[in-house]
Amino acid sequence: MKKYLGTLLAGIVASFTLKAQVITHRDPVIEKMAAAVSADSLRSYIDALVRFKTRHTLSSQQHANEGIGAAQQWVLQKFRQFASGTDGRLSAFIDTLTYRPDGKRVDRPFVLGNVVAILKGTDPLDRRVLMITGHLDSRRTDVMDRTGIAPGANDDGSGVAAVVECARIMHQQPFPVTVVFVATSGEEQGLLGARFLADQVKAKNWQLEALLNNDIVGSNHSNETRIINNTQVRVFSEGIPLNADRDAFAKIRSLGLENDGAPRQLARYFKEVGERYVDHMTVKLVYRNDRFLRNGDHSPFVEKGYTAVRVTEMNENFEHQHQDLRTEQGVSYGDLPEFMDFEYLRKNTALNLVTLANLAKAPAAPRNVAYITRGLENSATLKWDPPATGACAGYYLLMRETSSPQWEKKIFTPATTITVPYSKDNYFFAIQAVSAAGNESLPALPGLSASR
Repeated sequence: MKKYLGTLLAGIVASFTLKAQVITHRDPVIEKMAAAVSADSLRSYIDALVRFKTRHTLSSQQHANEGIGAAQQWVLQKFRQFASGTDGRLSAFIDTLTYRPDGKRVDRPFVLGNVVAILKGTDPLDRRVLMITGHLDSRRTDVMDRTGIAPGANDDGSGVAAVVECARIMHQQPFPVTVVFVATSGEEQGLLGARFLADQVKAKNWQLEALLNNDIVGSNHSNETRIINNTQVRVFSEGIPLNADRDAFAKIRSLGLENDGAPRQLARYFKEVGERYVDHMTVKLVYRNDRFLRNGDHSPFVEKGYTAVRVTEMNENFEHQHQDLRTEQGVSYGDLPEFMDFEYLRKNTALNLVTLANLAKAPAAPRNVAYITRGLENSATLKWDPPATGACAGYYLLMRETSSPQWEKKIFTPATTITVPYSKDNYFFAIQAVSAAGNESLPALPGLSASR
């Protein structure tokens, strides 16, 4: 008996020791999906897109092997190839709009087309939608040149390749929520396809929870500075909602939430989840909506109040962006596959995939999160209601100091209220719902309880 108890105790101690050594939990399903992202597949997509010579928005839509129309058909066929084994869960189509001359970058009527694949969620009661986008169109130095060769390998063949690869892998798994994959058109002519898509989302009343826009994610070095780095990627996010009214601004100011807009929470989530699964990769949070004085396809969604961010390589190379193919003083210009890093693109694609998958497997965010205040106190008490949809096994209280750019602590609780000995003066808090497999929702920030 004594020997038996000793063996049992040793086993229990070993069990606790093993659990204590688990620093980061990885969902094995998502881990397997991340491992399936292939640099060879991504290269094949880029090579196929470059063969269309140009994908300028105003280029031919009738030619079988050249122009934007042929490129759209190629993406559509890839989506439909994936859809063939999904029993109707994945559907694909080209969503079109006749666009008139606008006196800017469109000088004739044309049919604007976004290539869309919808992976329908398995839970009919869960209306959440997740989306990933990249723009299919390319350009030369002259944005109106629709006939010259514009390979667009990195800008934005890389983003489209990431979208296609995520569709290839994700369609093999059932998710309770709907995931939408889109190759937009018209980005270089003024975000035309993205504006059309945002209008469609609004008109169809989709419950869009998160949008990841990938634009220029496949090169690891810059011109001028000659920095080479394939271990970092930037995520741009808006801080204060553009559609906030006077009362909303007053609430943001009173709670100190100028750095906590919904896109910024998605960017932090992308960083935490992405770095959990993708080795040798650091997500750099850039606290502005987009690059200096520039814009991207996520912006029309941000303008409408949706949660959207832009993913972009760490060091852009302008010798291979918006350039005619040529060689000058020994420098090769043009956006060709030979200037890309497909291992870097693989990692950036995997970051997107694991973020989408983790969100897709997670419950919805908790509802009605609020502080309970009874006067001056050095502790913080929060309460909330369970999420409207999704199987929830508990919650994380997230904490960070007010000067910290990202969440620093996570405290689990199975209850819908928690008190911690940390001052609301010095910390920001949020609540996440979590599934039994450890998949977290986006954070829900607390307001003030009416019963305080």
